[in-house]
Amino acid sequence: MEFRYIGKSGLRVSSICMGTMTFGSTTTKEEAFKIMDKAYENGINFFDTAELYPVPPKANTTGITEQIVGQWLKTKPRDSIILATKVAGAASGWFVPPIRHGLTAIDSFHIKRAVEGSLKKLQTDYIDLYQMHWPDTIVPIEESLKAFDELVREGKVRYIGTSNDSAYGLTKANETSKYKNLTRFESIQNNFSLLNPRFLDELANVCRRENISLLPYSPIAGGVLSGKYNGGFYPTDARFTAYKNNQSVRVQAMANRFVNDKTLAATARYIELAREYGISPVTLAVSYSKHFDFIASTIIGARVLTQLDDSLKAFDFKIGDELLLKIEQIQKEILYPMG
Repeated sequence: MEFRYIGKSGLRVSSICMGTMTFGSTTTKEEAFKIMDKAYENGINFFDTAELYPVPPKANTTGITEQIVGQWLKTKPRDSIILATKVAGAASGWFVPPIRHGLTAIDSFHIKRAVEGSLKKLQTDYIDLYQMHWPDTIVPIEESLKAFDELVREGKVRYIGTSNDSAYGLTKANETSKYKNLTRFESIQNNFSLLNPRFLDELANVCRRENISLLPYSPIAGGVLSGKYNGGFYPTDARFTAYKNNQSVRVQAMANRFVNDKTLAATARYIELAREYGISPVTLAVSYSKHFDFIASTIIGARVLTQLDDSLKAFDFKIGDELLLKIEQIQKEILYPMG
């Protein structure tokens, strides 16, 4: 089993993290317990959740995921688990968080309200990694960091991280922490996959130079890289089928961003490549997402227990130089053609 440290922290985590965002919506509590048990039994010690979960976010279901994770946590030695959760940010580009009546912000008041709620639902007295779910463009980062810093000093949180942030945002937060002597972000949780390798630009540079770890989510691009959308139709129980049929134009746009001619063409090539190496496309995708030196742990998901198997095989499969060149060629030809 391979373990890596998150940033400069003392958090030593498995190279694969178990995500939980469907627990309580499309995944029942009973199935969630089976998934987490299997992940734990296979060496995963890192579990990620959020006060916003499960998805899709709804006012009447928010918080159920943390409750399920908290109940499961009671069945394991607490100090054998690295537990991460998140405080919901302000209204993002495509929806308003159905938490605290849609008035969320990354300010001192909301951070403290959120952490107390999470500790209660998770039935624990500390959180190993507490993350900003997405940046707040209004509240000054110094105010946010001061509130996070207080939680660390109080012992309610061990380390902090951010998510869905830019190179500018991460750098500004990092420099503010230095000059104000505040607890810094040890991690950033952003989308990163075979279909979305943009993190390899300036964000990767920041992470390497400052020893901040990426915790990539959606390594199989919301299920696209499994190949299930390549049959010329949208599966009835798939996430982007629901998004495509949603009344919100913004939600429909999210589906089109993930499922389009380019992503399906690239996925078809990755399926062929995976077959050449004797693995599933899911194993290939997860292996790629955990390959790079600035990555501590890649976050996988599963709606049902059987979906876990191919992701777990990525523990033993390594991306070699020859395979990486073939992947980069597909990305260059299809996703980012020159000229």
